[in-house]
Amino acid sequence: MTDAPVLYQRVLLKLSGEALMGDLDYGIEPEVIQRTAGEVAAVRKLGIEVAIVIGGGNIFRGAGLARAGMDRVTGDYMGMLATVMNALAIQDALEALDVHARVMSAIQIHEVCEDYIRRRAVRHLEKDRVVIFAAGTGNPFFTTDSAASLRAIEINADVLLKATNVSGVYDSDPRENADALLLDTVSFDKVLVDKLNVMDATAIVMCRDNNLPLRVLSMTEQDTLVKAMTDSDVGTLVTA
Repeated sequence: MTDAPVLYQRVLLKLSGEALMGDLDYGIEPEVIQRTAGEVAAVRKLGIEVAIVIGGGNIFRGAGLARAGMDRVTGDYMGMLATVMNALAIQDALEALDVHARVMSAIQIHEVCEDYIRRRAVRHLEKDRVVIFAAGTGNPFFTTDSAASLRAIEINADVLLKATNVSGVYDSDPRENADALLLDTVSFDKVLVDKLNVMDATAIVMCRDNNLPLRVLSMTEQDTLVKAMTDSDVGTLVTA
């Protein structure tokens, strides 16, 4: 544990569903979700309030189902339910580490989680509970990236943390270009104009228009999330 001062008081972490698969082709890899929960628990020990938005791509992805011929709205609702499943898994992993967590869903599933109510979510955070936002925005055609931006703005998060499988934002795709340059900082407008694929355009515009900084970092490297709480050089900072 570091003695350096923390940079944030409240953060929102955006995790992709695919990040939970590990080496699997489908579903949740227990080792991955336990390691993720461990990092979130370490951040909480620094006194930082943590909220999480999780995708559902490891189970269902609405846009993909639509391309296969399913009605897009139906596919998106199936994707929302997948995010609830992932959120419950993260909640369970956190509680196994004695970290109090609450799942709040944008669609009503009273038997397994709470409805999303902004004031209640903020109160949970103030009581040192990790809040996991599920079911996206509750509306079809909106990604969990957009949901992450929206929830971060609503709870007045200091930063939106986008966890990926690369170290930050590059000037080109590092998987295709070995000479791709990792950027320390980049503007929202450049991300949009150059189509750097950080998050979808709606999410980027929401962050830009509401002055919400976005930090893109890798969750494949051990303790990256914890380091980002005290080290401003971790990943790439996207700002206005």
